[in-house]
Amino acid sequence: MADEHTPGPAVEFCNALSARDGLPPAYRIDAAAEEIEWDRGAGGYRLPTEAEWEFACRAATTGPRYGPLDDIAWYRGNSGGRVHEVGGKQPNGWGLYDMLGNVFEWCWDLYDPQVYGSYRVLRGGGWFDEPWSCRASVRHRSMTSYRIDDVGFRLAISRSDR
Repeated sequence: MADEHTPGPAVEFCNALSARDGLPPAYRIDAAAEEIEWDRGAGGYRLPTEAEWEFACRAATTGPRYGPLDDIAWYRGNSGGRVHEVGGKQPNGWGLYDMLGNVFEWCWDLYDPQVYGSYRVLRGGGWFDEPWSCRASVRHRSMTSYRIDDVGFRLAISRSDR
């Protein structure tokens, strides 16, 4: 069901993992209409919003990165031209690894629907990126049908006690 409108495989993974763990699925998927709706009240696994992603990346820091780039990220200057296993660099202050570099991460948000239509936001930069692209504030965009080894996703989960 992956098309240019929805982050299909990622949300399907989120729903499958939610089912495995006995959590309500975060997404309602209408395969016939090729539509996916986020149930914000569900407590299952999901893609982070762009704001959540940046908040998690920064981990209460205020600069463009949560540490020196070579210490925290795989990018063009140190990756050896390939993706690396998660955890090979230092985590941010909240213990999250690879928030910058290694692979771009899908977010739920649309980039700018009036200009780019259904392109979704990618954050974090990848192993092939220049240093300027591996900063907490940098945004990229793509169709969700885009498949390459420096694009992935990170899971979020909503608190159910609100």
